[in-house]
Amino acid sequence: SRNGGRRSLHSMPRTLEPFADIAASIRVVRGMRVLLDDDLALVYGVTNKRLREQTRRNTDRFPSDFLIQLSRKELASLKMQNESSSWGGRRSAQLAFTEHGAIMAATVLSSPRAVQMSVYVVRAFARLRQVAATHSTLAQELETLKQAVSRATPSSADTLQPAPVPF
Repeated sequence: SRNGGRRSLHSMPRTLEPFADIAASIRVVRGMRVLLDDDLALVYGVTNKRLREQTRRNTDRFPSDFLIQLSRKELASLKMQNESSSWGGRRSAQLAFTEHGAIMAATVLSSPRAVQMSVYVVRAFARLRQVAATHSTLAQELETLKQAVSRATPSSADTLQPAPVPF
């Protein structure tokens, strides 16, 4: 399947908090969290063609830290990560929008749905930042605990001494 087993945004439930589904579509490219143009178009309820058209018409609003054009190698890597053999034919390079780029896209699209859904996009990126910070904190705490345990544990030389034999 195109999405490698993850839930498609086509089937995204119409709930008050769809950011979990958006968060599942966020990828990491060049060390940045991004939404691919196909996914962002679905979120904003527009065609990919319209999203790309508005992006091209407003290039001054999309600096390199807002919008990335994926290389073939990066696209192949994303396909492998998602266990997908094909994402359909494309004539143009895939675009990836950072959090700021996704919000800027909502402003240039200026549709009510894009404006409404941009709130969920922000929440999804914020939630991922929160999860990453929690994982970092837990990793630091685990390392501190490991060091404390290793200091408190007798060395192997002490534990391998033969016990005295009683007479």
